[in-house]
Amino acid sequence: MKQIWVKADPWNKELVTAALEGGADAVICPDDRISEVKELGLIKTVSENGDIKWGKDVVIMEIQKAEDEEKILKEAATKKVIVRTKDWKIIPLENLVAKTGNIFVEVKDIDEAKTAFGILEKGVDGIIITEEDPAKVREIISQLRSEKGRIELVEFEIEDVIPVGMGDRVCVDTCTNMGKGEGMLVGNSSQALFLVHSESIENPYVEPRPFRVNAGPVHAYIMVPGGKTKYLSELKSGDTVTGVNWKGETMPLVVGRVKIERRPLLLVEAKGPLGPASIILQNAETIRLVGKDGEALSVIKLKKGDRVMGYVEEAGRHFGHKIKETIKEK
Repeated sequence: MKQIWVKADPWNKELVTAALEGGADAVICPDDRISEVKELGLIKTVSENGDIKWGKDVVIMEIQKAEDEEKILKEAATKKVIVRTKDWKIIPLENLVAKTGNIFVEVKDIDEAKTAFGILEKGVDGIIITEEDPAKVREIISQLRSEKGRIELVEFEIEDVIPVGMGDRVCVDTCTNMGKGEGMLVGNSSQALFLVHSESIENPYVEPRPFRVNAGPVHAYIMVPGGKTKYLSELKSGDTVTGVNWKGETMPLVVGRVKIERRPLLLVEAKGPLGPASIILQNAETIRLVGKDGEALSVIKLKKGDRVMGYVEEAGRHFGHKIKETIKEK
């Protein structure tokens, strides 16, 4: 997940408060102010003896010529590197982002922040907000945290729906309410994930739970930020998953609770752009996939030829990361 730090050195208590209230990940502060930061709230400190230590965990480096790139790449192998460029030039940053992680940059406003996070579509790993007005700092963090990303969704054509017996299924309860056409990407294979609708639809059987996605069995993959996946069985309170709507807009969602219960299951088989795809879901009226216009389609009413939305990729996965190697998942 992208890191947002706030520079409060020289010391500025109001900036620390703004960082806390905005949801920043860390503050850069003088070493003798660490205890004051901790009294204000729980947030990481960046200083000589802070949670993130200058020299040991993070360094500042300038890039003025090609040789500097190699030095930065070497440091970025083990440390976070705050890269300074003359006149905020993008090309050197593109070269670094393409080759490594752990790249941070300083930004003074929302435009620079969005540019930094959008470099080569991958973006830098973190930004340091240098703005000195606490109100503007709150606004920058708020915009970044609410900023929707985007992925390209595709259509799957339903082939069959088959009862497969009992299994342990996972409900993912988040700290955010979802609406029509919104849910999470889940699937039996990391190469084909289906958009599973949130329980935000009114129905005569149970009260809506708009913060919940009844996501599938413990073995299934779910998309998390950074284009990665996790097994549903791995999720826990405090983790972050990727919320997605039918337009492909994404937003990070914090997991508040995970419920694993034994329930009857259905195998949904489909075909997509890369071939066969499948997902196992609870056999219940209230479990829904998402149609191309955002409509919620109950799994027990799906029939051959119906079309639902999802996501595909050609790369395989190793510990949740995309890799290029021969992997078959059936």
